[in-house]
Amino acid sequence: MSIARVFTRALYGMDAPLVTVEVCLASGLPAFAVVGMPQAGVKEARDRVRSAIQASEFEFPRGKKITVNLAPADLPKHGARYDLAIAIGILVADGQISERAVVSREFYGELTLNGELRGVPGILPAMLACREQGREAVIPLANQTEASVVREQQCVAAESLRDVTEHLRGPHQLPHLAPLQPSEQQHFYGDLADVIGQEQAKRALILAAMGGHHVLFVGPPGTGKTMLAQRLLGLLPPLTDVEGLEVAAIRSVAGHNYNAEHPSAWLERNLRSPHHSCSAAALVGGG
Repeated sequence: MSIARVFTRALYGMDAPLVTVEVCLASGLPAFAVVGMPQAGVKEARDRVRSAIQASEFEFPRGKKITVNLAPADLPKHGARYDLAIAIGILVADGQISERAVVSREFYGELTLNGELRGVPGILPAMLACREQGREAVIPLANQTEASVVREQQCVAAESLRDVTEHLRGPHQLPHLAPLQPSEQQHFYGDLADVIGQEQAKRALILAAMGGHHVLFVGPPGTGKTMLAQRLLGLLPPLTDVEGLEVAAIRSVAGHNYNAEHPSAWLERNLRSPHHSCSAAALVGGG
C-alpha cells in the first residue's frame, strides 16, 4: 500500500481553505473511490482523471483499489478544481513522480479527457492563501492573466497534464508568471463640477470622501442619486494593494471574465447600480 499527499484549495465564499488530497493505492478489487464530502462534480473526476492520465502517455494503476480522500472531510467540495491535484496524487502514489516534487506546490485545474487543463473560477483567493504559505502554485494557462494580479507569488501556468509533469520532473520547467504592471491610465468616473445644482449633496459627498464616511442616498427615482454616486468614485483616492486584491478576489469568485486588454480594471473601484425596485434577496444574493 502506498499513500501520496498533494495540496490544493477549496473555494468557500471569499476564503480558500487548504485541502489535502490523499491518494491510497492498495491491493484488492479494482475500484476508484473519492471521499471527503465530494459533490457530484468532484465524484465525476474519476473518469476525467483516468482518461487524462492515459491520454498523457502515463500508466494508470491497474488492478489496484484507489481511494482519494479530500481532507478535511467536513468541508464540502464543489466543482472540478481538484482534477489536477487528484491526477498528480495518483502518479505520485504509483511512483511515476517523486513525492519531493509536490511537497512545496499546490495544484488547481480541471482536466479534459485528452489531458488539457481548463480554467477554474475563484483562483485569486487561492493564490493569496498559497502566497502566505510560501508554496508554488500550478494553475491552468487560462487563469494566468488573472493570477498575475498577485505580486510576490511563485506561480506557473500549464496547458496540459503533460506540461505539469515535465515541470515537476525537470529539467524543462515552466517559467514563473510575471506580476501585473499597474497601468498609468486612470479610469474617468465623471467630474463633480459637471453637476448643476445639488450644492448640499455635493458638499456632503466631498465631506464623506475626505473623512471616509458612509453615504446614504434617499429620494425618488430621477433626482440624481446614481449620478452623484458615480462622481464619488472620482473623489476617492486610489485603492491600496490590499484593497485592490480584495476587489479583484470578489470579481474572481463571482466568475467575471478577465479583460486582458485592461487588466488594471480589476484593481479599480467600481459602482453597482441596482434597480430601486429590486428585492432584498436580489440585492445581497441568496443561497
